[in-house]
Amino acid sequence: MFYPYLLASKPYGTLYVGLTSEIAKRVWEHKSKAVPGFTARHSVDTLVWFEAHDSVEAAIRREKQIKEWMRDWKISLIESDKPHWIDLSPGAAR
Repeated sequence: MFYPYLLASKPYGTLYVGLTSEIAKRVWEHKSKAVPGFTARHSVDTLVWFEAHDSVEAAIRREKQIKEWMRDWKISLIESDKPHWIDLSPGAAR
């Protein structure tokens, strides 16, 4: 499976769109700041949305689509399923 995903620094905070084949591992990398970069610098580590795809091509198309969206559309996507911006990462307190 392949997963386009959205991270947030806090509700309505900084957003990040990514893609991975190992969602739990990738979120852990963001949370632990194991990989330097944008998410580490801006403390963007709360998994607020993701979607599973069988093919990498479909996942890449979806990631690119979301990256082109206006911020309000991304927020609507998050809130359509999770209006309280809960952390969806494995092991997160709910």
